[in-house]
Amino acid sequence: MGISGFKPSFLVGVEVVRQAHGSRLAALAGRQLTGFALVRFVEDGDWFADCPVVLDFDGVQVEVCHSQLDLLSIGWDTIDTAATITGWEWFELTPQWSHSDERLEPFVGQELCEVALLEWRPAEHDLAAGTVAVEFVFAGDCLRIVNGLDENRIEVGAAQPDYVRHRLGR
Repeated sequence: MGISGFKPSFLVGVEVVRQAHGSRLAALAGRQLTGFALVRFVEDGDWFADCPVVLDFDGVQVEVCHSQLDLLSIGWDTIDTAATITGWEWFELTPQWSHSDERLEPFVGQELCEVALLEWRPAEHDLAAGTVAVEFVFAGDCLRIVNGLDENRIEVGAAQPDYVRHRLGR
């Protein structure tokens, strides 16, 4: 993707993600969200949802990226959002890091209360069954980065009832 430092390590399933990242995610509680970054196209400002969502909690950077129907990569302090995204000369649009997003901006400055993993388990089986979302709980609202079926999707507010919540303890 030409993103400096981005080396995804994709995992499948809530227990595998919990084993790999649960304690570090839980340790973010009590930190303030101090910034974020998304990749947008210069020409139209559209979010390129295939690229990681980067959240900065007082200097600890978590990088969340979904791919395909069930893959989730969580990285830590590896992506340089000040670096130019390269290798897109063949593509008609130019990607660049953006620190602007109306869904994320209200959370900047807020203290994180808790992080949870959410597993999609609908009453009737569908393609998304078993996908894992990362939920960041703040005092006034929740922010989730979910699998949008081969890309990231950002949700704010209460989670859909078909998610099973897996709390992360320290």
